[in-house]
Amino acid sequence: MTRGILAFACAVALIFVIAQPAVSAPGQSATGSSNQVDDGTLKSLADVAGAGMMETDTYENLRELSDDIGARVTGSPDAAKAIAWGIEKMKSIALENAHAETWQISRGWTRISASAEMISPIHRRLMIDAMGWVGSTPAGGAEADVLPVNSYQLDDEMKNPASWKGKVLLIVHKGEAPKDQMASFAKFGAFLKAAHDAGAIAVIGGQGGSVAQGMHLTHTGALGFDTYYDIPVVSMAAEDQQQLERYLDHGKMVRLKIDVQNRVTDGAVETANVVGDIRGTEHPEQIVVVGGHLDSWDLASGATDNGFGATAALGAAQAIMKSGHKPRRTIRFVLFTGEEEGLLGSIAYVKAHQSEMANHIAAVILDNGQGPIVGFQLGGRADLIPDVQKFATSLQAFGEMKVDDDVEFGTDTGPFILAGLPGINLDQDSPEYKYTHHSPVDTFDKVQADILDRDATVMALTAYWIADRPERLASPWPREKTAQMLVDKQQDAVLKLFGLWPFGDLGK
Repeated sequence: MTRGILAFACAVALIFVIAQPAVSAPGQSATGSSNQVDDGTLKSLADVAGAGMMETDTYENLRELSDDIGARVTGSPDAAKAIAWGIEKMKSIALENAHAETWQISRGWTRISASAEMISPIHRRLMIDAMGWVGSTPAGGAEADVLPVNSYQLDDEMKNPASWKGKVLLIVHKGEAPKDQMASFAKFGAFLKAAHDAGAIAVIGGQGGSVAQGMHLTHTGALGFDTYYDIPVVSMAAEDQQQLERYLDHGKMVRLKIDVQNRVTDGAVETANVVGDIRGTEHPEQIVVVGGHLDSWDLASGATDNGFGATAALGAAQAIMKSGHKPRRTIRFVLFTGEEEGLLGSIAYVKAHQSEMANHIAAVILDNGQGPIVGFQLGGRADLIPDVQKFATSLQAFGEMKVDDDVEFGTDTGPFILAGLPGINLDQDSPEYKYTHHSPVDTFDKVQADILDRDATVMALTAYWIADRPERLASPWPREKTAQMLVDKQQDAVLKLFGLWPFGDLGK
């Protein structure tokens, strides 16, 4: 089927499913429980579904963002262009009070160049790119022997930093991997500081999502929460790095020439989140946040990370506006910046709106690549699973949706979870994402229009359902209850490592 016929078929199927009355027990009204959707909301959701699948500009918006603006590193001139673009898009959709909410990142950072070549045991060029917010080698580069450092045993490795002087440190992974990968990532910052202090020339390899995945790709990324490291740290194509490791495993000396040049500002630079509302008709002071992050890395155009989520949020807003319906509560669409440097924009939002958090109901975030939404992760709020499961079941035209209370701190759900709210991560099935994110192939052609429209529609339906319920879905938990949940979910240790505990102060 063509895209238009498929979209029509999906919309009709969804309207049929979502408009079915709930089956009630004898003597019980189908709409008498606050867990059920009333008839007015059902009709509105059907109209939102149709508009989302057939009447939005979501795919064209992603093309503009990817091709016409391109990479959007937080604090850069291109990021400023994206912010202005986002405001204009929200105004064109007719969102109320579309504006930028400014905040500051501690430093601005610009990639200049990176090159490396192996001098021995053979001579060949190597593919590298700098990680974000890292320093430079001396102008013209430096020659140095390569020394392996086992990231699985960093505590032991850091007992003898004197051996690192004048070396290029190659991160390897030997033995049993740490059970807590985020805690290991947090420790990596202390290692980088020690490596710089010891006089190491550079570090090859990162942690977590910044590890190269093969196909001769590099993967950039931040190495801490709003943190700059003086030592140059690079991603090397997996095929090249593995060759170096094989030489070292066979006892051969490896010597490189490496030249990494970046530019960093002396002080803070201004950036902003983009915000616009669909004002609620009955409880406008109560707010459901819906969004994704507008910033990206700079090896490509950031189409899958996270142009997909940002434009899906705009598509969700447009679908609701095109439907002609407005929910009982306000839906606030937010395009965050600073996500890649440590959830900085969403942290700034929660801080700026601290006095309003009691009236916030949830945050719905999309940021897991270019695949279809397959589930709802409720950010520790197990109490919401029954209600959300009923809603998820009504979306069967989009396939099965899993509902759980998993906690996701790898994206902008995190600060809302810390504020006691359900930070709802829209989980996606994106197997190609490990190749595209943070890499030179994060480009517009990796996104399928039908999947983007589908996900924007699911996002719109989720937002509208939460905002139009007869009773609010959730209220913020008190700090003590949130703290206990985070301990039970074994999140407290990593939050301490990143300076985000005590959580109520968001690291300040």
